[in-house]
Amino acid sequence: MLWLRTWQLGIKSLSLHPLRTGLTMLGILIGVWAVIVLTAISQGASDQVQKQIESLGANTIIVRSVKPPDEKMAGMSASKYGLLRSDLELILGTVPTIQAAIPIREIRRQFSYQDRILDGRLVGCTPLYDDVNNLVIRKGGGRFLSDADGIHSATVCVISAGVADRLFPYEEPLGKRVYVPESEDFFKIVGVLKARNPSAAIGGSLDSQDFSSDIYIPIQTLRKRVGDTIMTRRSGQFQVEIMELNQITLQVERVDQVRSTAAMIEYMLEPKHAAVNDIAVVVPLELLEQARNLRMMFLGIGILIACISLIVGGIGIMNIMLASVTERTREIGIRRALGAKRGDIVRQFLAETLVLSFAGATLGILLGFLGPAMFSGLMWIVKTGFPDKFAALPDAIREAEPTIVYGTIPLAVVIAVAVGLISGLYPAIRAARMNPIEALRHE
Repeated sequence: MLWLRTWQLGIKSLSLHPLRTGLTMLGILIGVWAVIVLTAISQGASDQVQKQIESLGANTIIVRSVKPPDEKMAGMSASKYGLLRSDLELILGTVPTIQAAIPIREIRRQFSYQDRILDGRLVGCTPLYDDVNNLVIRKGGGRFLSDADGIHSATVCVISAGVADRLFPYEEPLGKRVYVPESEDFFKIVGVLKARNPSAAIGGSLDSQDFSSDIYIPIQTLRKRVGDTIMTRRSGQFQVEIMELNQITLQVERVDQVRSTAAMIEYMLEPKHAAVNDIAVVVPLELLEQARNLRMMFLGIGILIACISLIVGGIGIMNIMLASVTERTREIGIRRALGAKRGDIVRQFLAETLVLSFAGATLGILLGFLGPAMFSGLMWIVKTGFPDKFAALPDAIREAEPTIVYGTIPLAVVIAVAVGLISGLYPAIRAARMNPIEALRHE
């Protein structure tokens, strides 16, 4: 009953000054809100990156061609660099832990059907490409490439949902033929894919990929029909680029074999490529661990920033409570003269402090749950009003979906209450130590 009465008096005392009470709670409110929102944004961005990495597979090793610096290409009549088919043969013939290997060649091309034209990417690959990249044939959309297509170098293709929408907006693509003007080839459509979200750049040499404008053909067909030499025109000059493979995606039997296998591949390929440094070996498992470590670091930074806000809020509580002690000196003197003990005075002021802290924390939590919607609204405003700035943002931020980390809510409340309690302790003790006679004389 004593504590209940103390709480009632505390709430009544605070309600006498609503504006001051509201401004005092603001620091705690902002601190708790910051903890929830910052951790939600950090978690959302981290989840986006981890999804991209996990989609590559924990037992996957990616070897990519990397264009060397211009100074290393100087004096060469043709830009020849990157992975070779002999590299793939060397890996398969030497490394026993390799379970599957997917060679990939990507070329920018123009596609057309009747009077419709589309700039996209012609991808030479094997039948396993769809599984590795999470490509799914849409319902009634035919099939993906088969081993027989590669053996016979068939002029067949599988098109992405974006290509289907733009080249065949009013008809069924299956069975139609897509024309590639540069090689003067027609490719029969045997499959149509479901829409797939772009993948973000996630480190190493793995750039972001937009699958919406892709056409997939057997890699044997691409080599036979297009070849390794590509001529492009830039700034009015023709440039010749020679590349056999853009990427080799390798899968090992067990996750514990990934690092040792990647090290073995680097050791084997280094003598052939060290001079121009035109390849990179990327291990998604290592990227995943790095992403998790970064997530923990960002969470820690976010909580630290929010704690600073809470400390500032605590200083505000201390200032207000000290002012309150001065204002209520006669009240304290009267209570002491009527028999109130020092502990009763301490309880009175601590109760008011805890009410401020709990109320501020509660409002901060409620506002924090609106954080994801506020973030989405902010991104929409930036995207609509400042498209250039929006495009410059990292993919992980642009595509992030803030996720509230519920474990941070009790943590924020505990910190808020602790800060409030510590901030209110000195004013409470100061009030309790007042001399009742001097307090009654105060005007």
